[in-house]
Amino acid sequence: MKIRWFGHACFLLESQIGTKIVTDPFDGSVGYKIPKVEADVVTVSHDHYDHNYVEAVQGDPTIIKAPGEYNTCGVSIKGISTYHDEAKGAKRGPNIVFVFEIDGIKVCHLGDLGHLLTKLQEEEIGEVDVLLLPVGGTFTLDFEGAAAVMEQLNPKIVVPMHFKTPAVSMPIDPVEKFLEKVGGGEFLESNTLEITAEDLKQEGRRIVVLKYE
Repeated sequence: MKIRWFGHACFLLESQIGTKIVTDPFDGSVGYKIPKVEADVVTVSHDHYDHNYVEAVQGDPTIIKAPGEYNTCGVSIKGISTYHDEAKGAKRGPNIVFVFEIDGIKVCHLGDLGHLLTKLQEEEIGEVDVLLLPVGGTFTLDFEGAAAVMEQLNPKIVVPMHFKTPAVSMPIDPVEKFLEKVGGGEFLESNTLEITAEDLKQEGRRIVVLKYE
């Protein structure tokens, strides 16, 4: 499968047979270029402008923006209820964590998760191979909280998201703070990561920062 990062929390997940899923599309005010992309499915973790601009996605995708279990286009998707803050949604509302099973690989997109996971939420999420993890703080997990959630879910591969780059003016931290906390990572000279089930047999954990293009 391929994981392509468009900036912020927006990714294209593409299976070997060509099924395309877009996560958390943003509008033009965020600062990143709105991607020109078609998809079969779009997931929305919460109803904020930097995560819910489904109009940007071309084609006639199925929109998933509620917790539950879904099977579409050969992909299993599970949405788990969480919160956008540490006050059970009192500050910023609800958030949905999505778990996708694509080509035998479990990918977890945390949306704008704002708190450590409860044991029940950990169980609902289950085993995670690839974790798409917000690390920028202010509106979501900060670098310390992100590191803690990473340990809770224990993925093989971590792809940081929702951090400060030259394209955005939001008051969030750069990815380097998170990397310092967790002992480093690797920067790809590409916005796309290709993964096979065989890659998950490696020892240890990879933390991979994709390049905004």
